[in-house]
Amino acid sequence: MRYCSSDASFCIKEIDIGMTADVGTLQRLPRLIGEGMARELAYTARKFNATDALEMRLVNRVFESREAMQAGVHQIAASIAAKSPLSVRGVKEMITYARDHSVADGLNYVATWNAAMLMSNDLQEAMMANMGKRAPEFKN
Repeated sequence: MRYCSSDASFCIKEIDIGMTADVGTLQRLPRLIGEGMARELAYTARKFNATDALEMRLVNRVFESREAMQAGVHQIAASIAAKSPLSVRGVKEMITYARDHSVADGLNYVATWNAAMLMSNDLQEAMMANMGKRAPEFKN
């Protein structure tokens, strides 16, 4: 997940100093914003702002200020931290796996993962908390 404040700016600067971007930018960015936009930014070193980054889906959200961003991201993190740690780990694993595998492989993997989840205490705690209209209390 990527967030920024409204005063943020971005640039793939390496071409201006006679280099090819070499820290994963050219391998990862096309998957995020599309090959055409990634090529334009890498070839031109054009500086772009937070609004542009949001429009091209480079960032999830733009906050008014750095302080608002810190508060907003803290709130998002707290929301995630209140979820089942095992489930959060599973979601992270499935999204990462899907990036490099077919849909069929991903479905098979998640079915296997969820079969193991049926034996977890997190599932029982989440269901009991939901039925009791209370916040779940997960063990780490």
